[in-house]
Amino acid sequence: MTQAETLLSRWSRRRVGAGRAGRLRIWIERLVPPFVVAAVIIGGWQAYVALTNINEILLPPPSRVASAFWSDKSVLASDAWVTIREIGYGYLLAVVLGVGLAIVIHSSRIAERAFYPWLVVSQMVPIPAVAPIFVLWTGFDIRPKLLVIALVCFFPIAVNTIDGLRAVEPELLNLLRTLGASRFQRFRMARAPAALPFVFSGLKVAAAFSVLGAVFGEWVGANAGLGYEILILNNQSATADMFAVIALLSVVGIAMFALVATAERLALPWYHEARQDRRDDNLLTVVPTQ
Repeated sequence: MTQAETLLSRWSRRRVGAGRAGRLRIWIERLVPPFVVAAVIIGGWQAYVALTNINEILLPPPSRVASAFWSDKSVLASDAWVTIREIGYGYLLAVVLGVGLAIVIHSSRIAERAFYPWLVVSQMVPIPAVAPIFVLWTGFDIRPKLLVIALVCFFPIAVNTIDGLRAVEPELLNLLRTLGASRFQRFRMARAPAALPFVFSGLKVAAAFSVLGAVFGEWVGANAGLGYEILILNNQSATADMFAVIALLSVVGIAMFALVATAERLALPWYHEARQDRRDDNLLTVVPTQ
């Protein structure tokens, strides 16, 4: 069987459904490569520390980081819950602000000229510089963290939503106008479906940024959370424990991204099917027959 025939056979099995074994194989193909890369990085890290005898304060080995993670698991779990709660609320606030602002900007040319420049300017302000101001305005509670997270996250959501609202096919809008559809009906039947893939792209980027916003917010004013824990451990030169916190923050960020990606797959199954078809078609065109 040629390579092209092999790819075509795989594509056909994916289309009709290969059953439980086929789904398991797909998951293995998705999960094994990143785990292999992680194993190589961790193994190289462990070997480098062992061969160079570098001071653990500068670079602790992964085994020491894992030991610190296990010994501090109760404290890390408590701080992780605080940070996750802040990320959840701040992320939802960013979604409301980003999507709402995008709809307002797209609604009229005047609104676009008035608000779009300030949308860009909002990202020119250093977050560590404005975070203390939020603390002065709201106090040492959860509100300044939510504002920092929202400020970090809403920009990619707003920009991608605006691009998505502009991505609708003009022929479809003209057809709906010909059929007498109102502006809201055109938005609901044409613009919103066209914008959804762009919206989810912005949501995934914002999910990755949300952890960064939470850490910034906790650095300025907090008495709990993983970002606050990093400050305490840094002052104590507990590098291994600090690496454990950073690893946990990475897990939280990956979980946020995976959650949004899963929601995208559930909300837009037609989009992923079409994207998979295009990927398979491209593979078939570049593989020569034998």
